Amino acid sequence: MTVTTVKIEGMMCENCEKHIVNAFKENFDIKSVRASKDNNEAIIKSKERLDGEKAKKIVEDAGYTFISISEAEEKFPFFGKKG
Repeated sequence: MTVTTVKIEGMMCENCEKHIVNAFKENFDIKSVRASKDNNEAIIKSKERLDGEKAKKIVEDAGYTFISISEAEEKFPFFGKKG
Protein backbone atom coordinates (compact mmCIF):
# COMPACT_ATOMS: atom_id res chain seq x y z
CA MET A 1 0.00 0.00 0.00
CA THR A 2 1.31 3.44 -0.94
CA VAL A 3 0.68 6.44 1.29
CA THR A 4 0.83 9.71 -0.63
CA THR A 5 0.91 13.09 1.11
CA VAL A 6 -0.13 16.07 -0.97
CA LYS A 7 0.63 19.46 0.58
CA ILE A 8 -2.09 21.99 -0.28
CA GLU A 9 -2.66 25.64 0.57
CA GLY A 10 -6.02 27.36 0.59
CA MET A 11 -8.31 24.98 2.45
CA MET A 12 -10.21 27.13 4.95
CA CYS A 13 -13.05 24.94 6.25
CA GLU A 14 -14.54 21.44 6.40
CA ASN A 15 -16.23 21.98 3.03
CA CYS A 16 -12.81 22.65 1.50
CA GLU A 17 -11.56 19.37 2.99
CA LYS A 18 -14.58 17.52 1.53
CA HIS A 19 -14.00 19.17 -1.83
CA ILE A 20 -10.42 17.83 -1.95
CA VAL A 21 -11.47 14.37 -0.70
CA ASN A 22 -14.16 14.09 -3.38
CA ALA A 23 -11.81 15.33 -6.11
CA PHE A 24 -9.27 12.59 -5.32
CA LYS A 25 -11.96 9.90 -5.02
CA GLU A 26 -13.39 10.87 -8.41
CA ASN A 27 -10.02 10.83 -10.18
CA PHE A 28 -8.03 7.97 -8.64
CA ASP A 29 -8.66 4.37 -7.62
CA ILE A 30 -7.83 4.78 -3.93
CA LYS A 31 -8.45 2.92 -0.70
CA SER A 32 -8.86 6.02 1.48
CA VAL A 33 -8.25 9.75 1.55
CA ARG A 34 -8.47 12.40 4.22
CA ALA A 35 -7.77 16.08 3.99
CA SER A 36 -6.79 18.47 6.77
CA LYS A 37 -7.07 22.25 6.53
CA ASP A 38 -5.07 22.50 9.77
CA ASN A 39 -2.15 20.47 8.37
CA ASN A 40 -2.54 21.79 4.80
CA GLU A 41 -2.49 18.29 3.34
CA ALA A 42 -4.35 15.35 1.92
CA ILE A 43 -3.22 11.83 2.77
CA ILE A 44 -4.15 9.17 0.24
CA LYS A 45 -3.77 5.41 0.57
CA SER A 46 -3.73 3.43 -2.66
CA LYS A 47 -2.50 0.16 -4.11
CA GLU A 48 -0.72 1.95 -6.95
CA ARG A 49 1.43 5.08 -6.97
CA LEU A 50 -0.44 8.25 -7.89
CA ASP A 51 0.46 10.30 -10.93
CA GLY A 52 1.97 13.46 -9.42
CA GLU A 53 1.07 15.70 -12.37
CA LYS A 54 -2.53 14.50 -12.26
CA ALA A 55 -2.66 15.12 -8.50
CA LYS A 56 -1.35 18.64 -9.02
CA LYS A 57 -3.98 19.32 -11.70
CA ILE A 58 -6.77 18.00 -9.44
CA VAL A 59 -5.73 20.31 -6.60
CA GLU A 60 -5.40 23.34 -8.87
CA ASP A 61 -8.65 22.62 -10.73
CA ALA A 62 -10.39 22.47 -7.34
CA GLY A 63 -9.17 26.03 -6.67
CA TYR A 64 -6.34 25.36 -4.24
CA THR A 65 -2.56 25.73 -4.41
CA PHE A 66 -0.50 22.57 -4.89
CA ILE A 67 2.71 22.71 -2.83
CA SER A 68 4.28 19.25 -3.01
CA ILE A 69 3.73 15.52 -3.17
CA SER A 70 5.58 12.73 -1.38
CA GLU A 71 4.99 9.03 -0.98
CA ALA A 72 6.01 6.15 1.22
CA GLU A 73 5.18 2.50 1.54
CA GLU A 74 2.80 1.81 4.41
CA LYS A 75 4.45 -0.28 7.11
CA PHE A 76 2.40 -2.84 8.98
CA PRO A 77 3.20 -3.31 12.67
CA PHE A 78 4.11 -6.72 13.98
CA PHE A 79 1.56 -7.68 16.64
CA GLY A 80 2.91 -10.90 18.05
CA LYS A 81 5.86 -13.15 18.60
CA LYS A 82 6.29 -16.68 17.43
CA GLY A 83 7.27 -19.26 19.92
